[in-house]
Amino acid sequence: MAVLVAAGLAVSGCGAGDDRAAGSNGDGRVTGTVTVFAAASLTESFTRIGKDFEAANPGSRVTVSFAGSSALATQITQGAPADVFASAAPANMTTVVEAGAADGTPTVFARNQLVIAVPRGNPEAVASLADLTRPGLKVALCAGQVPCGAAARTALDAAGVALTPVTLERDVKGVLAKVKLGEVDAALVYRTDTRAASADVTGVEFPESARAVNDYPIVALTEAPNPNGAQAFVAYVRSAPAQAVLAEAGFQAP
Repeated sequence: MAVLVAAGLAVSGCGAGDDRAAGSNGDGRVTGTVTVFAAASLTESFTRIGKDFEAANPGSRVTVSFAGSSALATQITQGAPADVFASAAPANMTTVVEAGAADGTPTVFARNQLVIAVPRGNPEAVASLADLTRPGLKVALCAGQVPCGAAARTALDAAGVALTPVTLERDVKGVLAKVKLGEVDAALVYRTDTRAASADVTGVEFPESARAVNDYPIVALTEAPNPNGAQAFVAYVRSAPAQAVLAEAGFQAP
């Protein structure tokens, strides 16, 4: 399993070979390794999409590094080798575009909304953002520079709720882990994350989340080691099969 970003979770595909050969095998299918930097909230969906891409392109291998979008954008602008960037918010994508690292115009391929994550069964009977301010209730949020943190702040402001979390995590999976481990009573995460962890957590919907919907843009990168693979993967993410995977995970259509 290749690890490309120290701060992220890397998931390697199972296609043939570890070479960086770029191109086509002559019938339009991609060969070689395609390296994708993707927001942590895409972990389950892009792991499956990567395997489906490999199946559609024999001789290809998809390696995905998952982390907070802000951390990935920083690594890309500092020269980390990658073919594709999928961000959980336009702001982090803008960082990459302004650095001249995007090959073309980013395209929004999915949207996501926040929910309140609580331990399964909702033992504290949390029903609203205001409930998160109860004395003694421990709440986790994403750090403000990552998309889930920025969205949380927008939603809290919309609700007029002043909240002091006990921890600020660097990505949404770190926040969700705090709930799963029983270290906090509640957290603000994406709807897709609670669906993926439904055995351990319950997602509580709240109306202010509609004020903080995150667009997810994707783009091939100018310094892509496998430019053909980069363009093909971006196109595949926008295709019907990949969109079906995203919808099943709880993402909204762009």
